[in-house]
Amino acid sequence: MTSSNPPLHDLSVAALASALRERHVSALETAQHFLARAQQHQALGAYVALNEEATLAQARAADARIAAGTAGVLEGVPIAHKDIFVTRDFPTTAGSKMLVGYQSPFDATVVTQLAQAGAVTLGKLNCDEFAMGSANENSAVAPVGFDAPAPVRNPWNHDHVPGGSSGGSAVAVAARLAPAATGTDTGGSIRQPASFCGITGIKPTYGRASRYGMVAYASSLDQAGPMARSAEDCAILLSAMCGPDPDRDSTSLDMPAEDFSRSLNDSLDGLRIGIPKEFFGDGLASDVRAAVDAALREYEKLGAKLVPISLPRTELSIPVYYIIAPAEASSNLSRFDGVKFGHRANNFTDLEDMYKKTRAEGFGAEVKRRIMTGAYVLSHGYYDAYYLQAQKVRRMIANDFQNAFQDCDLIAGPVAPTVAWKIGEHGNDPLADYLADIFTLPASLAGLPGMSVPAGFGAGGMPVGLQLIGNYFAEARLLNAAHRLQQATDFHLRTPL
Repeated sequence: MTSSNPPLHDLSVAALASALRERHVSALETAQHFLARAQQHQALGAYVALNEEATLAQARAADARIAAGTAGVLEGVPIAHKDIFVTRDFPTTAGSKMLVGYQSPFDATVVTQLAQAGAVTLGKLNCDEFAMGSANENSAVAPVGFDAPAPVRNPWNHDHVPGGSSGGSAVAVAARLAPAATGTDTGGSIRQPASFCGITGIKPTYGRASRYGMVAYASSLDQAGPMARSAEDCAILLSAMCGPDPDRDSTSLDMPAEDFSRSLNDSLDGLRIGIPKEFFGDGLASDVRAAVDAALREYEKLGAKLVPISLPRTELSIPVYYIIAPAEASSNLSRFDGVKFGHRANNFTDLEDMYKKTRAEGFGAEVKRRIMTGAYVLSHGYYDAYYLQAQKVRRMIANDFQNAFQDCDLIAGPVAPTVAWKIGEHGNDPLADYLADIFTLPASLAGLPGMSVPAGFGAGGMPVGLQLIGNYFAEARLLNAAHRLQQATDFHLRTPL
């Protein structure tokens, strides 16, 4: 590219894909540029694995397909994957000591689908251990360039957290270390770090994207989604990621892939946006509220109508989630016992002792906390009192949304009660992290699509995200609303570096 053009890392996914197809730049040159960026900004702790040889081989293959006229929609576009998706060419740790050194013999479905669209894998991105966390301070794996585990740092202020658990993904996109990244959202782990880092991220309807090859945390909640700078980019990526996978994921929905960018430019005239009163209570920081209110005023200018609604069981989403998710985690993580793969204790006297020592050594404090909580609520005498009741309330939360959608087309509000806090600020108080999920958990429990859209800046110049929630399969409508807001504002174009 000539010196008059913007640097490659400032191009959107859409612009980069176009430049590659038109052969203004090669996939090899693009991959080399982003690998250099990743090395240059190691201090952020975003990447946990790079494989330059594999990345450049994929880039050369992409160039060959472009030359042959068989390019996919994402041909040659670099992407990085949250280290919760298994990959053949890169190690997979899920941020845990338990999986250090593990190399998967296959790729996750999401990784495969993006590769089939032509995307080139840059590397694996840091995350909270087994996707359990709201700050990306729980990783037990050393980032690239580090000798020991370290928290991922928010590129807007290195003393602040990036959000979790997809913190590495959010940082890589925000700092322009990758044009886009995959993330996973169990209780808000795409939306919250997207908000904290000033990027766009979307969690589709549960079952839209295959969970095959995603290291499981809570199977009825985990969902993959893209993280990028704009709604347009997310629409392109989500179109490639979604689709049925019945042979390998029993929770995959039997719905064909679709073009989520088809209605990006539709008018918002008459769009009814529900404003839940429970999202705007005393716990919402004034700086976050100001940014969200300003975004809602933009929607009114675009022709949308704001409608007051109620989601009365919002507060109950925290206890419900922190019963159901740990219960499922205690089951899913039982496979990590030191027998077939992963970490195994060096010294033990018998099989039971090996189990105990392996799991004590391999799991971090937050993972142990959730396993113990989950085992407790599933135990005899407590299953009915806790787990069963939580499932009943979960259904009520889902019903609250359906009642609200009688009066509105989309729901809008804050992603989190505050902007990103300082690293270590919550210390040994896990409840503080849990409470930060109050606005993202309800949609996750209901299986609804939701996204975070940059909406401005709050205290200390830290980003604020606007959350948009749609009814089942309303991803295209969500992306349309987000795209129109981004046409009217420039928050998604601002960069910390």
